[in-house]
Amino acid sequence: MSTRDVLIIGGGAAGASAAFHLAKAGHKVTVIEKKSTNTIKACGGGMAASVQRLFPFDLSPAVDEVINKVEFSWCLDDRVVADLAETSPFWIVRREMLDCYLMNQASLEGAELLQPLSAEKIEREKDSWQITCSNGKQFESRSLVIANGSKSQWPRKFGLGPKKQKHAVTTSVRLNGKGNLKGGSARFEFGLVHHGFAWAFPIANGVNVGVGTFIGREIADSQKILDKFLPDLGFDPNDGERKHSNLRIWNGQNVLHGEGVVAIGDAASLCDPFLAEGIRPALMSGCNAAHFLNRWLKGDNNALASYTQCMQKDWGASMAWGSRIAQVFYRFPKVGYQLGIKRPTAPERIAQILSGEMSYGDIAQRVIKRLLFQNQ
Repeated sequence: MSTRDVLIIGGGAAGASAAFHLAKAGHKVTVIEKKSTNTIKACGGGMAASVQRLFPFDLSPAVDEVINKVEFSWCLDDRVVADLAETSPFWIVRREMLDCYLMNQASLEGAELLQPLSAEKIEREKDSWQITCSNGKQFESRSLVIANGSKSQWPRKFGLGPKKQKHAVTTSVRLNGKGNLKGGSARFEFGLVHHGFAWAFPIANGVNVGVGTFIGREIADSQKILDKFLPDLGFDPNDGERKHSNLRIWNGQNVLHGEGVVAIGDAASLCDPFLAEGIRPALMSGCNAAHFLNRWLKGDNNALASYTQCMQKDWGASMAWGSRIAQVFYRFPKVGYQLGIKRPTAPERIAQILSGEMSYGDIAQRVIKRLLFQNQ
């Protein structure tokens, strides 16, 4: 049994990003992915264009739509439009296509992809990881990257991420055709969903529609919401196939590393607790993990602790404010819409957040004080 430098569990956006950078650095990398190729993933697909700086290759082949306008509504009315023309745009991707594209780039650098295959047993023995897979095949690796999403059992086993997980509950629909959604435009609807929002993002020859809630453990009457939202988009209420999922969202600053192991992406509970943005933290954590794992593999024993510190600073600090905003906004959504979305400066600020040019911390204290003052 040969020993790998890195074994990555999960070949999604986070795992593929880590695989690319680690393979490019000259390490022997194996990725095991339980799903077969071209499996549709329940994901809105929104991605800040600022992630391009994380990669030395062009991401545009994986981008379906460049969003220049974002439209917001309250109960299908009272609309506000944010123009992204003066800042970095907001991209829409199909997750299965993005993941495949990133994994192909990793393969070109020498990373090995094995699928469909899942890890059934993982143990730390002396200075290496021993992994037994669903087909009985065994691997040995100097280091381990946990990147197999919100359903992963491994972070908790190895003491990574939050002890108490917090979830956004989502229902996703992929539709053929664009309906009346305009090219280069995305839609957010806040009034129809209790403790959450609905969205519509254009993709190639179709639209990704979703409903998500951030407080509580279920969506109340998701079909009733879609019965109203889909016709407003120009679709029949019964169009498309529904997919339901629980998405781990950020829930405090937590340790994301252990001895020779890191957690990244949704497995690390990094998803934005306000707007459910998951692709940017997946790519960011995958690339950062690769950087610090490369240092660790070359003998820097403190490098993995630096990974945790980096993610806490570059992502967690903003998400701490995003979580506070979400708790207030989704408990007082109508006030939040009036004072947060409809303010004269709001469209510009929203555009900057969606494009990755501004963090929640830049606006949070003013927003929370405004919302709380209004409800006293």
